[in-house]
Amino acid sequence: MDDRSVLIAGGAGFLGSHLCKHYLDRGARVICVDNLSSGRMRNIEHLLDITAFRFVLHDITDPLDLGEKIDFIINMAAPASPPRYQADPIATFDTIVIGSENLLKLARKTGARILQASTSEVYGDPEIIPQTEEYCGKVQTMGPRACYDESKRAAETLFYDFHHTLGVDIRVARIFNTYGPNMDPEDGRVVSNFIVQALSGSGLTVYGDGHQTRSFCYVDDMITGLTALMHSKVDIFDPVNLGNPGEFSILELAKIVLEETQSNSTIEFRDLPKDDPEYRRPDISKARRLLDWSPDVPLREGLRQTIIYLAAELGRNARPTE
Repeated sequence: MDDRSVLIAGGAGFLGSHLCKHYLDRGARVICVDNLSSGRMRNIEHLLDITAFRFVLHDITDPLDLGEKIDFIINMAAPASPPRYQADPIATFDTIVIGSENLLKLARKTGARILQASTSEVYGDPEIIPQTEEYCGKVQTMGPRACYDESKRAAETLFYDFHHTLGVDIRVARIFNTYGPNMDPEDGRVVSNFIVQALSGSGLTVYGDGHQTRSFCYVDDMITGLTALMHSKVDIFDPVNLGNPGEFSILELAKIVLEETQSNSTIEFRDLPKDDPEYRRPDISKARRLLDWSPDVPLREGLRQTIIYLAAELGRNARPTE
């Protein structure tokens, strides 16, 4: 990338840490900004000795001005799992809305292109399958998921307004469920939950009857999609869905995880949480057409890599400290 500089907010998180490595591997200078509220130093510790990598401990709800050239900004900063973002809903809302505005102001000042990691949660509990970018969603403004869903929708509005009124060069990716190495074993998302439960011999917790569906995209595919959107030679200022259109029920996922881990764990059913969406499946026609992108990694193959990683993490965490 010819010594371009990339600022990645939330760079110590799951996807953010993969983006840090991606850009370093391509010769960019990377500034990783994270307050470590949900990101982990474990994800970036192998990058700290690289000259082109810089870690900045900072909360993006506070203005950020590093006083240096920045070519690209990627905003990955937000807790993405329901247990994490519901633990402090006000902080979640502030991080996503105020943090986005602060990074947009930085992009305007530096002339950087900025990408917002939005989410499929902007569609709420959708009434159409699959979800297209034109669908406006069915989202509750009040409820346990609203702090995340509505703040992500508001952040998209900020990106739209900063582009149309101030000329900021924006990209918006609506990310559907993604999984893979660097997930926190205690993250609380369904893939990591099932794998950790299966590896530890605990019951796999399925909410409701397990027939609600999700689409699961392996991290390598997602990084390819995000960077294709960021560096597209075509101006794409409207949101783009990124995800795997393969659709699986939660119960199917649980059974696949049990098979791949060869676990004797059982499946335990619990009451469905309030506002839990029934369907998730992206229409990625736009990404195929504009970015020539579609995911390649089958679910079982991606799960095998994730199982290897999480098994190592569980072993690492279980080792006694001296």
